[in-house]
Amino acid sequence: KAMSCANNELGILARRKIEAEIIKPIYQILVREIGKARAQAVIGEAIENAAIEAGKRFAAQEPNGADLRSFAALQYLWEKDDALRVEVINQDEQHFDYNVTRCRYAEMYHEMGLGEIGHLLSCARDSQFIVGYAPEVELQRSQTIMSGAPCCDFRYTAKTPGEEQ
Repeated sequence: KAMSCANNELGILARRKIEAEIIKPIYQILVREIGKARAQAVIGEAIENAAIEAGKRFAAQEPNGADLRSFAALQYLWEKDDALRVEVINQDEQHFDYNVTRCRYAEMYHEMGLGEIGHLLSCARDSQFIVGYAPEVELQRSQTIMSGAPCCDFRYTAKTPGEEQ
């Protein structure tokens, strides 16, 4: 029990740094052994699968079920330690739209020399986490700070029941 409490106190930014420190030497060996494209595919698949599972774990802890509203309420976890500067544009039952104007995740990956896979270690998680958390919610994002844009444009939309996914 004490371990899970300590785990929750560690911000996601700090957790991602620890993970990246472990992944970096593995990635370097994968690049040497199987090439950059295959190495990135392997890392990408592993991280995306982990993000879906994390979404499912978070959803299972929601007493009233996981939806767009409960998801929005979790955002403070990713913002902890001043990790993200966020401007909310629109938030209602069906939408959660915001821009990230500063991303310390991206800054950290670049500082660690992992800029070329930062999108795999961080950004690619977003669309997969929501799949595990609330499959009826869709994320659209056309740009990220990680890939050099001035902001990340997160646009979450909850599909109404019966609407085509």
